[in-house]
Amino acid sequence: MIRLQKYLADAGVCSRRKAETLIRSGRVTVDDKIVTELGSKVDPYMNVICVDKTEILCKRSPIYLLLNKPKGVLTTIHDPYGRTTIMDLLGKVPWRIYPVGRLDKDSEGLLLLTNDGTLTHRLLHPSHKAAKTYLATVSERPSRAVLDLLRQGVDIEGRMTLPCEISVRKTTRRSTVLEIVLKEGRKRQIRLMLNKVNHPVIRLVRIKIGTVKLGKLQPGKYRILTDSEVKSLKKSVGLI
Repeated sequence: MIRLQKYLADAGVCSRRKAETLIRSGRVTVDDKIVTELGSKVDPYMNVICVDKTEILCKRSPIYLLLNKPKGVLTTIHDPYGRTTIMDLLGKVPWRIYPVGRLDKDSEGLLLLTNDGTLTHRLLHPSHKAAKTYLATVSERPSRAVLDLLRQGVDIEGRMTLPCEISVRKTTRRSTVLEIVLKEGRKRQIRLMLNKVNHPVIRLVRIKIGTVKLGKLQPGKYRILTDSEVKSLKKSVGLI
């Protein structure tokens, strides 16, 4: 925690004395609340500090987390209806971080969170085709023809999906586990693809992004990525 006027000065907004004037005049907000007391302290990683409604950011060391998102948890920072979000799982981590993309409420598995906006943009932009691997348990047994159709691409919501990799991991009398590798990230894409061929998803787990694997991390737990994992992610999207 540091004094608000020091934070503003360190961020290059103005001198500390000028920052005190900004605070007294009611032009500074912390988490959308006007702060006028000069002794106020802020957490640079958790609080949103604005001057005249413009957020002020200090340079921060990048942080990269891997979370195993359980089913039923929302991939959002805040939910107005009080439902469980990924931030409830992270607790009071000492960083302001954001999810890289989304997993829908009913999906599980690997979710990256970071304060590195450049890497986030690269991983999400379709031109970089960052590979994401999922295990999809579907009803019944898709035929070879159906799997070939999915691999080539199907029309969902008026647009063809990109070619993808699909292999069968396990079969039972009533279901099949498919490993699916996508290089695009349309909303609820796998569920829509499999609904299209009449094999609805029973369970969907993301197990890998690029070379970063979920591994044996338990649901609801998180860990910091290793330096080699971060390097591999950056390399996969042309940042190295």
